[in-house]
Amino acid sequence: MRGPFGAGETCLLVDAKGRRYLIDLRGGATFQYHSGRVAHDDVIGLEPGTYLRSSTGARLVALRPRLADYVLTMPRGAQVVYPKDLGPIVHWGDVRPGDLVVEAGTGSGALTLALLRAVGPTGRVVSVEARSDHLAHASAVIARFSGGLPGNLTLVEGRVEEVLRDHRPDRIVLDLPEPEGVVPVAAERLTPDGILVSYLPTVPQLERLGDALRATQVFLDPETFEILIRDWRVTGRSVRPASTMVGHTGFITIARRTTAETRRDPAA
Repeated sequence: MRGPFGAGETCLLVDAKGRRYLIDLRGGATFQYHSGRVAHDDVIGLEPGTYLRSSTGARLVALRPRLADYVLTMPRGAQVVYPKDLGPIVHWGDVRPGDLVVEAGTGSGALTLALLRAVGPTGRVVSVEARSDHLAHASAVIARFSGGLPGNLTLVEGRVEEVLRDHRPDRIVLDLPEPEGVVPVAAERLTPDGILVSYLPTVPQLERLGDALRATQVFLDPETFEILIRDWRVTGRSVRPASTMVGHTGFITIARRTTAETRRDPAA
């Protein structure tokens, strides 16, 4: 979106201490927090980046939320994939405009939003979730950020193994506790040179996934890594790392499919 805030938009208010508040702008409504009240009508019509005052004089800045802002402040359903992992999943998975991506599970919808942005209006995301409550929550989260459910998104309740039999995706992205069960059908249904991406929190899960990928004999040596982020505090001559950091959240595995003619000899 561009231009001033409009009714129905989501707005991020940031106070003087950096605390963030996500609100849905509605005419006549009021946002109330520990430092007073802000009428939504005072925000509607403002340009993003504008400062305003609460009823007690506290200063806030109104921003149009980035995807990272939204993911960190949106209501939680299932465990969310955080921004530090969203970027590498999309980048190392080489999710491109125009791609067909099959994702499982939908979870809280954060990864779905990142995939939708990456494939663009010419691409398509089919997101599969086994639990109806998670799917309903993710649907609301995605619609809130996007101003409605995007036309190039298909949400499916069910098992990804069954959904894959009806698609030939360019990319498969799995945020599942047992992705090894999906690997055989993924090896069949991925396009040649397609990529499978998996996101897992524990080493035993990672070990089982690696065994399953090798057993197919159609994936190149998988790459597995994790992302650690340490913030720094930069204030004048006081430059130091933050006292806390975002450590391990999950392992990202990237596996590229090969054609039958280029399958590796497992004995080699």
